[in-house]
Amino acid sequence: MRAILLAGAAALATLPLAMADAQSTDAQIDKVIAEGLSHGEAMANASELMDGIGPRLSHSENLEKAQAWAMAKFNGYGLSNVHKEPFRFGMAWNLDSWSASMVSPRGLVMRAIPVAWSPATSGTLRAPVILAPMSKKEHFDAWRGKLAGKIVMVSLPGTGSEPDKAAFRRLESADIAKKDHFDLPADEDDEDARFVKRVLFAKELSEFLKSEGAVGMVRISYRDAGLVHGEGYNLAPDQGLALPFMELAAEDYRRLARLEVTGKAPTMEMAIAARFDRSNLDDANVIADIPGRDPKAGYVMAGGHFDSWIAGDGASDNGAGSVVVMEAARILAKMPKPRRTIRFALWSGEEQGLLGSIAYIEQHMATRGLDPNVSGLDRMAQWTAAWPITTKPGYSEMKAYFNLDNGSGKIRGIYGEGNIAAIPTLEKWLKPFASMGATDVVAGKTGGTDHQYMQAVGLPAYQFVQDPLDYGSRVHHSSIDTVDHMKVDDIRQAATIMAGMLWQAANSETELPRPPLPLKPGKSDPFKVQDPDEK
Repeated sequence: MRAILLAGAAALATLPLAMADAQSTDAQIDKVIAEGLSHGEAMANASELMDGIGPRLSHSENLEKAQAWAMAKFNGYGLSNVHKEPFRFGMAWNLDSWSASMVSPRGLVMRAIPVAWSPATSGTLRAPVILAPMSKKEHFDAWRGKLAGKIVMVSLPGTGSEPDKAAFRRLESADIAKKDHFDLPADEDDEDARFVKRVLFAKELSEFLKSEGAVGMVRISYRDAGLVHGEGYNLAPDQGLALPFMELAAEDYRRLARLEVTGKAPTMEMAIAARFDRSNLDDANVIADIPGRDPKAGYVMAGGHFDSWIAGDGASDNGAGSVVVMEAARILAKMPKPRRTIRFALWSGEEQGLLGSIAYIEQHMATRGLDPNVSGLDRMAQWTAAWPITTKPGYSEMKAYFNLDNGSGKIRGIYGEGNIAAIPTLEKWLKPFASMGATDVVAGKTGGTDHQYMQAVGLPAYQFVQDPLDYGSRVHHSSIDTVDHMKVDDIRQAATIMAGMLWQAANSETELPRPPLPLKPGKSDPFKVQDPDEK
């Protein structure tokens, strides 16, 4: 028997390195699957993180607590180089308590959440409301002289929603097929800039309201069913709001509006206990490694954003992706030493403009022609339009990046991001998981998460296709983003596939083909006329 084993080992030693690595990797995928599906810890970690620690607003005390927890986990798994990488962010803001209620014509506790980075109230603020919807500064003149002493309702009330689709769903084959399309590149994409202009209007609005003597402002939730969200973006020291700002559940907001427009303007109370810290403007990402055996082979990477909004526990967005990344690290730490280093990232600042992953790109891989003093949402808005791209020595070291941030649904495939040359390799790596439901590499792109700006500088970065569940319909950013909406089997499947994709990428002789380094595009439509309202 010993002679047979020695002969087998000798035969393996004579194989070309690529063939030996391939055989070894294929044999070990079963070990990855067994560890991920039969000994998983992801959902136990999810409860520790979301139930025990809770929401993780970027650059908050609770995020720092969660980061310390995650780093202890990485160290416990035996990972190396576990550390935080700071980046410039903005003011820290910590929310301690809040309340909102109607006090006349009757008493009623309302469902509400402060808008992130809202100023605190001085105790409980009581005032009559006035319905004064304003979405641009041209609306201000109509309300001059009418707002003194009022809490201003700044949104249109609208009417109740009439959903025509199921709140919870999984992807059908036809849904996935629709994603398999090549997106023609465009020379101009001002979507980020328009978003930033819209959300930062809150500062200008609050300053106008304060100058008119208003004492507070409230907006309507963008979903019905009592859900609130609380997204806010005025985190830069020079972009702070001038008045306390609260979001009310749509039904509560409309009740106030109906009373106000019929001449029975109600009185409400609101209280926000929140603390700013302007002494340190740096947030941080968490990084951890499984060292590879070939220092010249580069590294592969997985990431998900660790920060969340404040209304819920940040479970589906993106505690799910975070615990999947951590579980992949736990699984792979039990495997033999990979050829390439495997790096894990828990990003922060994603919800305020992908700021953590942009910082990692700039620190390690490439910069763009952008003033380093531009920060916050302005940095996100200007980043992809800044030229040229200047690569750093570390640009070629990252061989693959896999991101998870579309809720807690199971993985059904991966976006090819328009990189046609990479699709065959991605298909090969995904194939072992077809029987788990992960079957398709689609050519289309997806955005809004941390692989996006890596792709924008020509890096091989990819996001998985996931079942939506009820992520987009009611959970995303909302007050019900809790562990209840994470499905145990979906998380087990996703963590196992994440680990398997990383393992193959780390040991493969084949590198993912990269697109050319992007250059400033020419005009794709020479006849396009700029809409002055979009400037």
